[in-house]
Amino acid sequence: MFKKTKIMFIIGLVLLMVVLVFSFVGVAQEHPLKGEKIEMSILGIGGWVPSKLGVEMSPLFAKYAKEHYGYDVTFTFQDAPFTSLFQKAATSLATRSQEYNIIISDSQWLGAFAEPGWIVNLNDIIKENPELNNIEWFDPVVKKAYMTYPDGTDQLWGLPQEGDVLVLYVRKDMLLDPNERAAFKEKYGYAMPKTFDDFKKLTMDKYIQMCEFFNRPDESLYGVAIQYSKEYDYMTGSLYPFLWSMGGQIWNEDTKNVWGVLNTPTNVKALETMVSLQNYAPPGVTNYGIGEITDSFTTGKVFSAFQWAAVGAAMIPSDLKGKVMVVPPPGFMVNGKINRVYSIGGQPWVINKYNDEAHMRVAIDFLKWWYQKDTQLEFARRGGDPVTKAAVESEGFEDIQPWFKAYKYMLNEERARDFWHEPKYAEMLSLQQAAFTAYATGEVDSAKKVLDYVAYQQQKILYEAGRTDTPPPDKEYTLK
Repeated sequence: MFKKTKIMFIIGLVLLMVVLVFSFVGVAQEHPLKGEKIEMSILGIGGWVPSKLGVEMSPLFAKYAKEHYGYDVTFTFQDAPFTSLFQKAATSLATRSQEYNIIISDSQWLGAFAEPGWIVNLNDIIKENPELNNIEWFDPVVKKAYMTYPDGTDQLWGLPQEGDVLVLYVRKDMLLDPNERAAFKEKYGYAMPKTFDDFKKLTMDKYIQMCEFFNRPDESLYGVAIQYSKEYDYMTGSLYPFLWSMGGQIWNEDTKNVWGVLNTPTNVKALETMVSLQNYAPPGVTNYGIGEITDSFTTGKVFSAFQWAAVGAAMIPSDLKGKVMVVPPPGFMVNGKINRVYSIGGQPWVINKYNDEAHMRVAIDFLKWWYQKDTQLEFARRGGDPVTKAAVESEGFEDIQPWFKAYKYMLNEERARDFWHEPKYAEMLSLQQAAFTAYATGEVDSAKKVLDYVAYQQQKILYEAGRTDTPPPDKEYTLK
């Protein structure tokens, strides 16, 4: 009897301990915001579909948060154009306001937001949250472009909201027309590319011949649309692929030197080549930005267009479905190999450093939810460009949107590259946009003069800001 009682006592004690452990775990795991109502604010890019998708999808997160965390959350969205978004964010952050709890930043602004201490360094947050720490990004370029500052370090300040790359949109109905193909072959002695794989082998010199062939001003048809606009980073984003693909560089990332790196014979040739595409573009192309390219392509004014993958939904409206191919942009023959390095676009989320504890917690919860595979695929179905390996390598991903195959191919560190992430980004960009477009419009007639001027001025900016130890040359370079 005593032995039986002892056994029953031990069993009871074990059961009691199990109940206590589970009770403790339940308390420990209960969300600190359970029962609360939180309103979150996101600042993003006006008129940019992927930017607003985060808020349009927020009811899905609200449902998830209620089920998993027990709190109610709503999201508001404020926006500004690319050209004024940085200033709108900076003006608010400089006052230590939590007016915007999460901000969709351009990738090049990471340094400018991080240096004053306006946004959260995410290293510890990522380590402490397995859902963020265990994410596999589709390619290393994702971490380089959207997360890291300073370049080459392990310091993380952003998490990718929208991936983006430059791709080539082509009128498939014109390209595959038997009469057009026969006429092209007779004139140039070879067949135009026909498939996605054919375009992977297309070089810029042959692409220019295609632009020349379809350039028919008398029929109001032109070969190409490309960004030459002075606004924001439009011409820069289109020019850099010519520099990089031809073997040039925009600066020395380690020394922060621009002089002697940007103004080289290779880059002079790249600028000349890029500007020469105007010969096959519509009148007024020097004012073309994203919207103007979309307009010219969808109205049948151009055969092809260099455009962001993120604009795919606008570039292929219902009346053009089945009539458009989205392919890798042309490469350049360098040392016997095709070299193709284009600008990476897209934007990261950054978290306001001045959020109170509740808004900070919801921001982290939201980002953990954002990178779930189902969320990323829903983002893709709505027109966004995801960057997680789980989403991009999922079965059928390339069939979700007509631009996804080209997007996936170009989202690669050998084929996509970002600008500087420097705090002096805005100043450096504004300077070169004015100079590059002055050459495109014919205001300045020498590509070498333009690159000498930009390299000199940017070296001066970085030197005076203490970003480099190398002063600019003693001789001042101007555009006059």
